[in-house]
Amino acid sequence: MATKSIDVELLAKMFLAGAQNIEAKKEYINELNVFPVPDGDTGTNMSMTIMAAAKEVTALEGMDMASLAKAISSGSLRGARGNSGVILSQLLRGFTKSIKTESEIDVPALARAAVRAKETAYKAVMKPKEGTILTVAKGVAEKAQTLAEETDDLEEFLPKLIEEAETVLAKTPDMLPVLKEAGVVDSGGQGLLEVLRGAYDAFLGKEIDYSALAPTPQAVNATKAETEGTVDIKFGYCTEFIILLDKEFTEKDEIEFKAYLESIGDSIVCVADEDVVKIHVHTNDPGLAIQKALTYGQLSRMKIDNMREEHQEKLIKDAEKLAAAQKEKEKAKEPRKKVGFIAVSIGEGLNEIFKELGVDYIIEGGQTMNPSTEDMLTAIDHVNADYIYILPNNKNIILAANQAQALTEDKDIIVVPTKTVPQGITAIINYVPEEDAKANEEMMKEEIQNVKTGQVTYAVRDTHIDDKEIHEGDIMGIGDEGILSVGQSVEATTKEMLSLMVGEDSELISIYYGQDIQEEDAEKLASEIEELYPDADVDLHCGGQPIYYYVLSVE
Repeated sequence: MATKSIDVELLAKMFLAGAQNIEAKKEYINELNVFPVPDGDTGTNMSMTIMAAAKEVTALEGMDMASLAKAISSGSLRGARGNSGVILSQLLRGFTKSIKTESEIDVPALARAAVRAKETAYKAVMKPKEGTILTVAKGVAEKAQTLAEETDDLEEFLPKLIEEAETVLAKTPDMLPVLKEAGVVDSGGQGLLEVLRGAYDAFLGKEIDYSALAPTPQAVNATKAETEGTVDIKFGYCTEFIILLDKEFTEKDEIEFKAYLESIGDSIVCVADEDVVKIHVHTNDPGLAIQKALTYGQLSRMKIDNMREEHQEKLIKDAEKLAAAQKEKEKAKEPRKKVGFIAVSIGEGLNEIFKELGVDYIIEGGQTMNPSTEDMLTAIDHVNADYIYILPNNKNIILAANQAQALTEDKDIIVVPTKTVPQGITAIINYVPEEDAKANEEMMKEEIQNVKTGQVTYAVRDTHIDDKEIHEGDIMGIGDEGILSVGQSVEATTKEMLSLMVGEDSELISIYYGQDIQEEDAEKLASEIEELYPDADVDLHCGGQPIYYYVLSVE
């Protein structure tokens, strides 16, 4: 029997199932990222974006189509993280704008909503690029329009939309050479497909595990956490690794291994997939788990974390955050000023540099955790000024900043599109108090074009990109336009990267060393760079950033 419409209850279930599915598949989506850097990745950003909306939906009581649409739109807009998350939030915004006045949704209404979603998302991106999530959204919208003229049966309409999304996604490597080179489809497009697949499962009446969407108890105030001391953690070491199998891992082996892990710990995951087994266990003796695993094959991606230590660190951080929040509250009481600054920063040392330069509010985030639009709005709320400049300092954060700008009505927000921390530092250095807001904006935009940035980190997966073969654990020097150098030594890779950044006109080389670099090692590298480039001034600073051994700029 044909199904002609979707009511509000079913639509809510479909949305939540889509959110649940991308949450379950986020690591798989992360693995599709072209750049093998340890960052906040597409799957994580899209999942956190849609989960913010799911939280709003699960909190609704006595919903109708208008309240459901508002919850999805508002939740995703404010929770949006990273470029992929912002685009997803715009797709949801367009979709919900189209359906909010409907009592039930039929095929023509869905087709109109798909088109509205696509149009809204394309408008949000300054230079839309094909071969991305946008292309998949466009393919779905065009197919929906065609199908709406052929059928009114949703049971026929919906699976064909998903087929089209799969077809378009499979073509993305042909549209973006960087995808073809890495041998992957677009991660954002894959994320959108997973949302659609989850929604379709709910439409079919499949049993969905909604546990990830269950409301979590609100975090207690940091003052309370501060007094609690270390919680009673029964098993202290979070232990993860992958077994590269030397022999067949049978169902019997899996049962026996799980039983062994249960005898030494809890929170066990044991997933076998062809010639690899993924293991996760909380235990007081990681060595026992490792010894047992070695009887099945070699080990890879080993990771052991002391959870008691992590808990203590969290308590300290909670207390520091509370103190900072109280300080900000006091600051907010100060008289309103003309101009304020917000900057996204990635390390303690860099935070201090921004503060010394006059930044009013630091958003900690960047590569490993892209701040959300909500984080931006919170910062804007804390800065008591008529004009506020936002320095995103990461190309994946600019869209979220733009979204916060669009949602702010009582202050003039100016987003300076800084893609790196050194660009942000240059932007604020070139601010001239005597000039008006527009002149300063143009001046900052012009000056950041003169900054070349290089960042040195490690590869988290094997890939082929920018004509370079990269293996997990390799050191990479990443420039503004791609990977410049690959090697085994941090210092050698840094110098090779720098050689491709410095030109005849270069006058200043700034070096910001990360938390994993000793001061004496950084000073030694700076001295060597001074010898290599005697015509340039070399400035060394403690950046304190994680993940990146060095961040350098050349001007």
